[in-house]
Amino acid sequence: MSGITTAPHVVEDFLGVVQLLSDGSVVRADKSVLTPPGVTFPGVPGVQWRQVVYDPARGLRVRLYTSPEAAPKGGRRLPVLVCFHGGGYCIGAYDQPGFHAFCQHVAAEVPAIVLSVQYRLAPEHRLPAAIEDAATFFSWLRAQAAPAPGAAADPWLAESADFSRTFVSGVSAGANLAHHVVVRIASGQIVPGPVRVAGYVLFSAFFGSDERVASESHPPAGVSVTVESLDIAWRMALPLGATRDHPLANPFGPDSPSLEPLPLPLPPALVVAPGRDVLYDHMLRYAARLKEMGKAVELAEFAGERHGFSVGQWSEATEELMRILKQFINHGAATAVLKRGHRLVTW
Repeated sequence: MSGITTAPHVVEDFLGVVQLLSDGSVVRADKSVLTPPGVTFPGVPGVQWRQVVYDPARGLRVRLYTSPEAAPKGGRRLPVLVCFHGGGYCIGAYDQPGFHAFCQHVAAEVPAIVLSVQYRLAPEHRLPAAIEDAATFFSWLRAQAAPAPGAAADPWLAESADFSRTFVSGVSAGANLAHHVVVRIASGQIVPGPVRVAGYVLFSAFFGSDERVASESHPPAGVSVTVESLDIAWRMALPLGATRDHPLANPFGPDSPSLEPLPLPLPPALVVAPGRDVLYDHMLRYAARLKEMGKAVELAEFAGERHGFSVGQWSEATEELMRILKQFINHGAATAVLKRGHRLVTW
């Protein structure tokens, strides 16, 4: 019968938080559903934070955190840690409570100037939109390090940031994004100017491949994120029609450019791999491939922890992780002794 229209129906549903409908429209739940009821993330005394717009055209913001040790007007300059949040490129936020608390702890414990960066989400903005936003952010950061004549840098950065010690990091999808940012800087596609990337840190990195790794085929007990949900995230985040072997998902896939002939060397990497994670073997494979290429890489394994534990509630594991991160940023190779069930490998 002609003239009958079919109501849009759900074709992809990621954790009940974001749904892609058959007509291409997207339905999102309020982002407060990402924080479990009754879970709180206490602030860190002495850490100040505020946010500024780094991309006026898109209204994208960065939240700045300063340590109590960031003395103004000629005082101690601190390393800069750029942080990208997780969420499978589809959910999450730079100001999400758990991530906000994580950034406060880093600012206080390392100590560092922490920059939590907002980026556009899929499926409204499929990859490489997030990477384009990261490139825009680094243009902004470059302008902070070397303001144009007549321009003024953000006062917190001007007074306290040591741009020669800038580190790029991310959790889950944010770790994937951090990888691509570092590669684009090494290849010359992102020009950081006086900003020197001294290292990068991948927490629970979100990588994929068409071929299942062992931790996907035989998931560890008690995982918090399933293979099926991650597959949905990739289908919603990657360009239409792309598979998990797309270079943005699989850095070592059949169509992925080699990391060996880059014009600039990759900086030292710290890969943090929780053992109770279906992505565990992707993280181990990433670290092993860097080692095979002669790159400087450390692997910190946390056997009993789940995906994204670094932005969970404060625990013995997150406290230990913070010690490793502090050592990596301030002194290069970590020398902290991990407790039972954890393992640190330096190549």
